[in-house]
Amino acid sequence: MADVRQILGDLNKGSFGDLMKKLIDESKYVQNNPPDLIPEEDRIVNHVLDILDPYSTKNGGPLVINHIAYTPNRGNLIVEYPGTDPKKVVSFVGMHMDVVPANPEQWEFDPFSLSIDGDKLRGRGTTDCLGHVALVTELMKTLAETKIKLKSTVIAIFIASEENASIQGIGVDALDEDGWFDNLKNGPLFWIDTADKQPCIGTGGVIPWKLEVTGKGFHSGLPNKAINALELGMDALKEIQTRFYRDFPPHPKEKVYKFEAPSTMKPTQWFYPGGGNNQIPGECTIAGDVRLTPFYNVSDVIQKLQEYVDDLNANIEQLDTRGPVSKYVLPEENIRGSMSISFDEPYSGVACDLDSLGYKVLSNATKEVVGYVEPYSITGSLPLIRDLQDRGYDVQTTGYGIMDTYHADNEYCLLFDMSQGYQVFASIIAQLED
Repeated sequence: MADVRQILGDLNKGSFGDLMKKLIDESKYVQNNPPDLIPEEDRIVNHVLDILDPYSTKNGGPLVINHIAYTPNRGNLIVEYPGTDPKKVVSFVGMHMDVVPANPEQWEFDPFSLSIDGDKLRGRGTTDCLGHVALVTELMKTLAETKIKLKSTVIAIFIASEENASIQGIGVDALDEDGWFDNLKNGPLFWIDTADKQPCIGTGGVIPWKLEVTGKGFHSGLPNKAINALELGMDALKEIQTRFYRDFPPHPKEKVYKFEAPSTMKPTQWFYPGGGNNQIPGECTIAGDVRLTPFYNVSDVIQKLQEYVDDLNANIEQLDTRGPVSKYVLPEENIRGSMSISFDEPYSGVACDLDSLGYKVLSNATKEVVGYVEPYSITGSLPLIRDLQDRGYDVQTTGYGIMDTYHADNEYCLLFDMSQGYQVFASIIAQLED
């Protein structure tokens, strides 16, 4: 076991830094916010291939490399270092090659180029998730350079997109549907897309929702002739949230898994057709999401939300109003305020198996390298992993960026943390050889 660690050594900080610079310089072109910003993940793939392709089987090396693209310029990369036992696999998955948008005017430094401040590596994607792309690339390069003999096949899957991957049909779900994940069931699967150097043992499910509200527009000077869609939306949403928190309160297992927050249902966007401030709007749309701890069922929540809306529509007269002429029914005109709710594609959270081999080796490696183990859970979401777990995969999650800068302005990671991440990966591989 010690021999594996010694052979893999420490992270080559110079090579890692050079690759990070190239990746962060591409971050402007892999921002993901359709339809305005469509990432071109092949820009990242090409840099990774520059490092790994010399060690590919086509060039006489050990790495089996597959560049899989379902949409032009938006490829995924699968890299395999073969072991001697076809029944033993360890995989590092989830390093996505897109980033969230950044507004340079809100940053203290250029988000789209790598800058260094002591141990800080600064720029969009350093924590989430281009830093992990570079880190796992260095791991696979070192395996190929050393030609270390392993029982376990080591597989890395760099994915095109995290957000909306299944909807766009370009990333991780498409790979799974095509069978690229089938072999990963033969060993622990480590999803590398969290932060703070500790096992993330629980994630949240997501239910994106949209509440469309219809009232009756009218002049603001005659509010008695209107059904104010904004007021109706606010009052209806308050009632919906009240019922949600009654039916889905904090779950006892959330303490066991150290979730920072329970299940929540809240608005994040508001739309209306526009107009002057002397016009009472007759329609509006509120959008948001449910973040659901994995101890509740996504389909149960969707059913309940629909039931809430149906009940409010049937009993709109009983909903609280605002002021002496605020109302949601105009009997003399036979007009009733109403609403409808719709949902984008949801997915479930995961509670990792704390008794599995994957968690055992991750926990041991973290304690060995970092010095302590403090697992945590968040209602942030990761695609696919709950489905993989339900199908029998040993899924664990971790990452080596900084949680406080995750999706934030002035994003950075620490070179020291990334170096420890490399050592954790080496320890995991070593333990699985024992």
